[in-house]
Amino acid sequence: MKAYEIKSNAGIDALALVDRAEPKPTAGQVLIQVKATSLNYRDLLVAEGAYGAGQKYPLIPLSDGAGEVVAVGEGVTRVKIGDRVAGIFFQDWIYGSLTKEKMKSDLGGGIDGMLAEYVVLHQDALVILPDYLSYIEGATLPCAAVTAWHGLVTKGNIGAGDNVLLLGTGGVSIFALQFAKIHGARAIITSSSDDKLARAKQLGADETINYKTTPDWEKQVYQLTNRTGVDHVVEVGGAGTLPKSLQAVRIGGRISLIGVLSGRGSEIDPMPILFKSLTVQGIYVGSREMFEAMNQAMQQHQIKPIIDRVFPFAEAREAYHYLKSAAHFGKIVIRNS
Repeated sequence: MKAYEIKSNAGIDALALVDRAEPKPTAGQVLIQVKATSLNYRDLLVAEGAYGAGQKYPLIPLSDGAGEVVAVGEGVTRVKIGDRVAGIFFQDWIYGSLTKEKMKSDLGGGIDGMLAEYVVLHQDALVILPDYLSYIEGATLPCAAVTAWHGLVTKGNIGAGDNVLLLGTGGVSIFALQFAKIHGARAIITSSSDDKLARAKQLGADETINYKTTPDWEKQVYQLTNRTGVDHVVEVGGAGTLPKSLQAVRIGGRISLIGVLSGRGSEIDPMPILFKSLTVQGIYVGSREMFEAMNQAMQQHQIKPIIDRVFPFAEAREAYHYLKSAAHFGKIVIRNS
């Protein structure tokens, strides 16, 4: 079978298309013909050697993928041949809290991922795709969608009338916008592109802020919330934006720290967290239990993932470069066939 490998931390252009033996499922395992995969910012970090000092190579990348069950091993009862499935990000995180051991089972990081024609995964590490979604749409869910759901719903307990601040228009933020709206929340979203902000408006964003023309966007957020601040921030920027998010959130509010798009390592003043009694929660994707709860809500509300571009399997490197350009709105997908 064909698969892509990252052989070192040499970057995107070192991504190599290779031949591997088609895997065979053993007891409890499932063979999946992968139909589509999707990219996350984390995949850039893996390719460029910035995801962690202990990264192992060679590695089949990408955590996110969807496909058809084409064979099952002995004892498989959760799925059957012909089912449409997606793998979960942490293969061992079924429910409960994340642990050090569960963290070692991250697809496309600790273990081989989904950028291949076939993969073998354990039956417990799969979810059934909602019927109304295509493989291309289903491939966008395991990381970005579950992360947004975990932050806003599972831990955030978002409710009607809440004010939510979303940074940027990448995959996590756009899923968070969709989840905020089905819960009756008011969404404020930022971007450096007026065109992207206009698209966010079409998806239900109540207020938009161009952070290039309004560099003190935290002050604008404060004004838009009657000088109170937002209830929730979906913080994907990291060190470069966290100080502003701390100013934009209300007393007793919550920040879901999800990404490091603007960098890391900067010194952060902890006093706003103390004085405002804030909850700052790190969100590292989520469990299968969260994924399944999210799928039920998506099915109920017929939420469609927002996909910017779909690349053919042969153009995987081009998909990576497009992600790095930050020109996308929503998700980038690679189609296998």
